[in-house]
Amino acid sequence: MSMPRAPRKAQPPLALHDRALDDIRFIRETMERSGSFTAVSGRGGIVMGLVALLAAAGAQVPSSPSGWVAVWMGAAALALAVALWAMSSKARAAGTTLLAGAGTKFAWNVSPPLLVGGLLTLAFLREGLTELLPGTWLLMYGTGVVTGGAFSVRVVPLMGSLFMTLGAVALFAPASWGDGLMALGFGGLHLAFGGVIWRRYGG
Repeated sequence: MSMPRAPRKAQPPLALHDRALDDIRFIRETMERSGSFTAVSGRGGIVMGLVALLAAAGAQVPSSPSGWVAVWMGAAALALAVALWAMSSKARAAGTTLLAGAGTKFAWNVSPPLLVGGLLTLAFLREGLTELLPGTWLLMYGTGVVTGGAFSVRVVPLMGSLFMTLGAVALFAPASWGDGLMALGFGGLHLAFGGVIWRRYGG
């Protein structure tokens, strides 16, 4: 008489295992997306670049340092408005807002360098050191893009590092190079990287 065999343990269906892996993969990808600020707008960057090129041309007209500063500060205010509008529109299209999740981290990291740049601008104007402004503006803007870009797509901090490089060059270059270097940075880099972001990251 043969001994009865112990019942085999039921094996989980393979489909259930695959489904669990898919769920884990979906959760991981969702968390990665939520940790990145993807509302940086390529189209907005292109418009900002065009504004900067116009400013570089217009800055040749004023005959006083204060007029020159006024041209560039006006362009900066317009570019900031364009950037905020473009990012807000892109965020809404993605079903989110600028001040949610990674957007808050992006804003908190971009703001301090820009604030410092504004304070240095006032100090340099008071002391008549306008020749230091192109390098300062490029450096501080680039720093903000690098620190904020840590929460965005990889191309953003890369752009910021190139702004910082141009800023370092502008600080030690002849003052006559200032408008050209800012045209290359605020104009050329925004146009080039704006096009990349537009094509690769959805607008």
